Amino acid sequence: MSEKLKIKISIADRVYPLTVEYSQEEGLRTASKKIDAMIKQFEENYAVRDKQDVLAMCALQFASQVEQKQIDKSTDFETAFERLKTMDDKLSLLLSK
Repeated sequence: MSEKLKIKISIADRVYPLTVEYSQEEGLRTASKKIDAMIKQFEENYAVRDKQDVLAMCALQFASQVEQKQIDKSTDFETAFERLKTMDDKLSLLLSK
């Protein structure tokens, strides 16, 4: 059984104590830095009422990035499948002659 690490992550001027695997620490710290940078960017560029509005905008931004990657991956797969099907059709035609 692997040991857990107790860390504190700061997001939007709040500290969150977490118990995580050692392998997760770097990812969590990097993610919290990205969230704080995005919060700062939204606060500088938009008139926001409170932190909840900014956090909601951050959540939407991150979620849309994940969804877009899934859409792009699906589109890439479909394109590759169509190209392979076309190649298979051409190869079958050549072999049948």
